Amino acid sequence: MGAHDGHRNRLRQRFLTNGLDTFNDVNALELLLFYAIPQRDTNVLAHTLLDRFGSLEEVFSASPQELMSVKGMGEIAASLIVLIPQMNRRIKVSAASKATYIRSTRDAGEYLLPRFLHQDCEILLMLSLDSRRKVIGCDELARGVVNAVNVNMRRLVETALKKRASTVIIAHNHPDGIALPSAEDDAVTRQVRAALQLVDIRLEDHIIVAGEDYVSYRDSGMLDLMRW
Repeated sequence: MGAHDGHRNRLRQRFLTNGLDTFNDVNALELLLFYAIPQRDTNVLAHTLLDRFGSLEEVFSASPQELMSVKGMGEIAASLIVLIPQMNRRIKVSAASKATYIRSTRDAGEYLLPRFLHQDCEILLMLSLDSRRKVIGCDELARGVVNAVNVNMRRLVETALKKRASTVIIAHNHPDGIALPSAEDDAVTRQVRAALQLVDIRLEDHIIVAGEDYVSYRDSGMLDLMRW
């Protein structure tokens, strides 16, 4: 065993004994890279990544292509870094999905917010509820630019009918903005509500998400103030 192996073992044992809170960002990233780069000093690479992207958050927000543009970063190491935030989202979605009934806007927000974590483009989701307000589905209906032109209303209605929904809540994110509805969001809300009314399904809310913040059309009164 060389000095290099000894350092790796000491760092792993420190993590197993004390957890990650005792690590600085460089050492935390260095430890993670051990599992993708087995025979090279990853401390220098961890420094390089943090210098290049500016923070740990930005490192884990980078695309595989951006990561692989850094000398020493191969496809396996880039895949591991990209995997971490996506796995984090999946864990949070799994935890939130334990809530099987949506009784309030807060319940809806807690259920939906994890699904938008680490998403760098707009996504439209539809949460379907039965007559007892039990969750019977959460489906992605659009990805990219969410507006009245790009949302497939036929698919939305068919999905709600297939799930036998009594009520639906739609939600989408503003990845680089704030959680305030735009004119385009108003247009989407009007079209979705009109399309669902034709098949006797109620649109209960449209929730706009930005980071950990969200705005509810229903709670803000915008749903009632709209003229259809």
